Amino acid sequence: MESTPSAAPSRTRTGVPWGEVWGQPDAVATLQDAASDPESLTHAWLITGPPGSGRSTLAYAFAAALIAEPGDENAMRQVLAGTHPDLTALRTEGVIISIKDARALVERSYFSPSLGRYRVIVMEDADRMAERTSNVLLKALEEPPERTVWVLCAPSDADLLPTIRSRVRTLRLREPDVADVARLIVERTGVDERVAEQSARHAQRHIGMAQRLATDAAARARRDDTMRAVLRVRGVADAVDVAGRIVQAATDDAKALTAERDEAERSSLLRTLGIADGAPVPPAVRAQLSALEDDQKRRATRSLRDGIDRVLTDLESMFRDVLMLQFGRDADLINRELEPDLRALAAAWTPERTLIVVDRIAATRENVELNAAPTLALESMLVTVASGRIP
Repeated sequence: MESTPSAAPSRTRTGVPWGEVWGQPDAVATLQDAASDPESLTHAWLITGPPGSGRSTLAYAFAAALIAEPGDENAMRQVLAGTHPDLTALRTEGVIISIKDARALVERSYFSPSLGRYRVIVMEDADRMAERTSNVLLKALEEPPERTVWVLCAPSDADLLPTIRSRVRTLRLREPDVADVARLIVERTGVDERVAEQSARHAQRHIGMAQRLATDAAARARRDDTMRAVLRVRGVADAVDVAGRIVQAATDDAKALTAERDEAERSSLLRTLGIADGAPVPPAVRAQLSALEDDQKRRATRSLRDGIDRVLTDLESMFRDVLMLQFGRDADLINRELEPDLRALAAAWTPERTLIVVDRIAATRENVELNAAPTLALESMLVTVASGRIP
């Protein structure tokens, strides 16, 4: 199974469902009004916004406000922790959301609430549905039971089929300013203001990524090394070398992020099955262990592709800076630390060549998302960087 209904991530501020929602006052006001007025409540929502804007955080806060009676902080804590029986959440850890998982959500949506005011179905990665999977949801979104509310999350409404968009109320989140994200990172982590500003800028205002960069010097160093390596690509040999290094770094990062969780899941499953640590696994339960391992492999693949996409997003920002310099705009550079190199490139290239590279990076992101071999896709893209032509 490529994805499974799972618990919502926990929130640190309990008892206040909107406490972890940051920088979205208009969206919070809209959802607070909806949660408090059953007569006007829309039963299918789509929350859109750029990565890091807080789509999922807002979705779970809304779920808590819908499920719990006003003032029932215990129920709110259960929803925010993902343990309330009237919350069903799906966050895919595969490349796509499978039809099987979509059908499971639809089936759960027809259950009446067991304890709360509503049953809420949260789908965090609705943009990862293929057309066939989207069709499974159509009727459930169009005619949900009276006390069921769907909340879908995606980067933009364009990421979903028109038939889905026509059945939901869309709530678009604002993108925070770099200064706002930097202040939040300082408040949360206590890092130096300069590091926080740089991290917010490099993360392009993605709050989660900015926090990771701000608190992980190795991650900041890897990003800088990758950008400078790409700037030094001059031919096919360089392209092959740098592509391999990017994929290896993304692979190592994915393993570091998933290894501890994988082992914890395996140990938990064995304990549930009554198998002591280090004991041989009986043939009767090997199928369950194999299914878990398959899920973990798919999650690792997703993590690797997400890591490569982050690198490509960084490279887009770098060549976007080159284009800005070519048109005489240097006030909003994302990669200020590389400004001398970027100015040299802006002088050496034509804007047309820079646009070819930017378009090629965007196409590579799409190809990797569609399961292209990452190394080959990166090699081809880097050849375009070196030559200014699409191979």
